[in-house]
Amino acid sequence: MNISLTEDLKTFVDERVRARGYSSYSEYVRDLVRRDEERSKEERFKALIEEGLQSGPAGDWDDLRGPFLAESGVQTSPRRSA
Repeated sequence: MNISLTEDLKTFVDERVRARGYSSYSEYVRDLVRRDEERSKEERFKALIEEGLQSGPAGDWDDLRGPFLAESGVQTSPRRSA
């Protein structure tokens, strides 16, 4: 992969690599990509939480469990009482 940078951006990257102790430009770029990937995962997580909150009130798990598992094709054994 080749990346073309303006002189200003190259200077900025040079300063970041030195200041943050990266051993190479590649290490700096990999760190940027990892951070972006983490931000993307966090955004997705937040969107799923918001979707869940907007979906309406939650039902009782014990009431929902059986139909959910049956619909999923999961065989269940009767629950034991404590």
